[in-house]
Amino acid sequence: MKHLPIEPSLTDRVYTAILDAICDGELASGQRVTQDELALRLDVSRQPVIQALLLLKLQGFVRDSGRRGIVVAPLEPDSIAHLYEVRSALDGAAARGAALRGRTEARMWGAQLIAEGRAAVASGSLKRLIETDMRFHQFLYRLSGNPVIGETAAPHWHHIRRVMGSYLLRYRARDSIWDEHQAILDALIKGDAQAAETAARHHADQALANLLPLLAGAARGEHADKTTKRRKRT
Repeated sequence: MKHLPIEPSLTDRVYTAILDAICDGELASGQRVTQDELALRLDVSRQPVIQALLLLKLQGFVRDSGRRGIVVAPLEPDSIAHLYEVRSALDGAAARGAALRGRTEARMWGAQLIAEGRAAVASGSLKRLIETDMRFHQFLYRLSGNPVIGETAAPHWHHIRRVMGSYLLRYRARDSIWDEHQAILDALIKGDAQAAETAARHHADQALANLLPLLAGAARGEHADKTTKRRKRT
């Protein structure tokens, strides 16, 4: 018997829309969100918004902030560091497995993924940059031949996607990201498992090393802006 496609519920669609807005930076870290504004923006009633926000709260994307109500959860350096420590290990294991078991597919499809990524850089579209970056890393997971790697990474990927969006929004040397992807791909095609693992771990570690100072600089800028506004009022 053929399975009929299951349409996502209204709550699922609202959840996805809000999550996309958070991950793409449209709803910024620390920004206040209200049920009424979201319902108006998405042209839905408040009920699916309430359900979607409850799920996003459980997953750590929004949080209660006292009198301010619900805000987009801040990107905290310690949480990002922990997330990228796990990502580095998983990406390294995936790249090692892909070099051992996925050379043929890497040779067939890898160049196309790199070309799509460089085209996304040229376009300047943050959405395309995130999509192509995620596609490359999920390609590694698939080529690894170990489904447990992808299953382990899956619960964290939306958080990684959000951090990736914040990184790409601020980091201007975006071509270097795809140079690092190319280095990983070259090692896969050669079947050099050690070089592939090293390149993949370096890529994740370098992203973290670049991102934390960028976030710190942004936080200092926001603090300076608030201080200036308070002084003007007084």
